[in-house]
Amino acid sequence: VQLQAFGGGLVQAGDSLRLSCAPSGRTFSDYAMGWFRQAPGKEREFVAAISRYGGTTYYADSVKGRFTIFRDNPRNTVHLQMNSLKPEDTAAYYCAAGNTLSIVVDTYDYWGQGTEVTVSS
Repeated sequence: VQLQAFGGGLVQAGDSLRLSCAPSGRTFSDYAMGWFRQAPGKEREFVAAISRYGGTTYYADSVKGRFTIFRDNPRNTVHLQMNSLKPEDTAAYYCAAGNTLSIVVDTYDYWGQGTEVTVSS
């Protein structure tokens, strides 16, 4: 499975961005999908995850109420809608695919390259 994430950019605090990820190579609905992020000098951390058919979602406390993960299985895409962005959201954002819905980095088998999000104050 290959993952391509896109949609990052430079925005101001309070703005919105939508990240997208387009897996290829296997049936998209075979996988739970997750978004993680990594700021410079910090470990990669969980942001949001969604089950194979979208019925269950998990969020990190730091983004709950501001970020929404959703997927479009017919179009083989998963999105992360990010609203009310804060400077502390600045990081490289990664999408990941795995067999199990999880908030744990190591449970995901496939990773895309990061897309950079920078939020200025």
